[in-house]
Amino acid sequence: MRLPYAPEVDCPLILAPMAGVSEAPFRQVCRSLGADVLMTEFLSSEAIQRGIRRTIEGAEFEVVERPIGVQIYGADPDAMARAAAIVTEAYQPDFIDINFGCPVKKVVQRNGGSGCLRDMDLVARIIRQTAAASHLPVTVKTRSGWNELCRDPVEIALRMQDAGARAFTLHARTRTQMFSGKANWDEIAAVVDALDIPVIGNGDIASGEDARRMRAHTGCAGLMIGRGSFGNPWVFRDARARLAGLEAPGLPGAVDRFSVALAHAQLALRLQGDSRKTVVEFRKHLGWYTRGLPGSSALRERLFHVESMREAEAIFTQYLENAAVAV
Repeated sequence: MRLPYAPEVDCPLILAPMAGVSEAPFRQVCRSLGADVLMTEFLSSEAIQRGIRRTIEGAEFEVVERPIGVQIYGADPDAMARAAAIVTEAYQPDFIDINFGCPVKKVVQRNGGSGCLRDMDLVARIIRQTAAASHLPVTVKTRSGWNELCRDPVEIALRMQDAGARAFTLHARTRTQMFSGKANWDEIAAVVDALDIPVIGNGDIASGEDARRMRAHTGCAGLMIGRGSFGNPWVFRDARARLAGLEAPGLPGAVDRFSVALAHAQLALRLQGDSRKTVVEFRKHLGWYTRGLPGSSALRERLFHVESMREAEAIFTQYLENAAVAV
C-alpha cells in the first residue's frame, strides 16, 4: 500500500517531526542521504492562527525538501482547522500531519499531543475538522495509548481512520513510557492488519538493519526514523540499502562525519541566520556527529563551547591532525 504523498516509493523512509531537530538544515541533510519524505517540527495550532512569527517560520521549506508535511498539534478542533487552512494556503506542503503522540509535559498539560488520547471523541473531531479545512491529505501520528491501562493501538487506529486520516503512524510506546523500554513492533503489525489506510512504523530504528527488521516484522507501508538520525543522517542511506537486500555501509569515519557536519552547519547559517544564536543551537548537532569517535568526550566538551562555525572547523581539523600523528 502506497502513501498518498509518496505514491511512487515502495516503503518510504520518513524523517520524524522533532522539536529543535527537524529544522530545514537537518531536513535537507537527511534528504541528501536518502530520506524520501520530510516533516517539519510539530507546530502549535494556536500559535499558527495567532501569527506567532517563530511558529509560522517553522512551516517554511524549500522546494528541494518536497515531499514534505507540516505537522500541527492542539486540542481545539476549530483552532486545528484554522491552522490547517492557513498552512495549506500559505505554504502548500504535500500533506498535513496531526500530532497525537508528543509526550512532553508542557504539550500534554494543554491536552495536546498524546494528551488527546484520553478523549478519543475529541481526537475524532480534530481529525474531521482538520481534514475538512484542507484539500491536502491529512495524516496522523500517535502512540499506543496514554498508559498501559488504556493501551489499545488497534482501536485508536480504527477511530482515527474512521475520522478521515489518510495515513497512520504508530510510535509503539505509550505516553507514560516516554522513550523508555522497547517499542512494541507487534502492535504496529496488528495495526497494519486492521487498517485499510497505509501504516507507518516508528520506534527504535537506529540502523539500516533495524529498518529492515521492522519492515519484515510488521509489513508497514513506510518507516519513520527519529532519534536514530541524531548525528547519523546516514541511517536513511543504510536503511534503503538493507531494504534492497544490500549491505549497509554503516556510520562513516571522522573525516566524512566532519565533512557532513560542516555542510550541515553552513546550511544552518544560510537558512537560520549567521548569528551566535544559530551557532549555540547547533552545538547539539556537533556533539551528536562525534559520538563513538576516539576521545569523543573531550571533543564534545570543546565543541559545546564554540562561538562560531569556523571555530568548530578548526577543532575538527586539529582532531584529525592529532589522530594522524597518533597513527
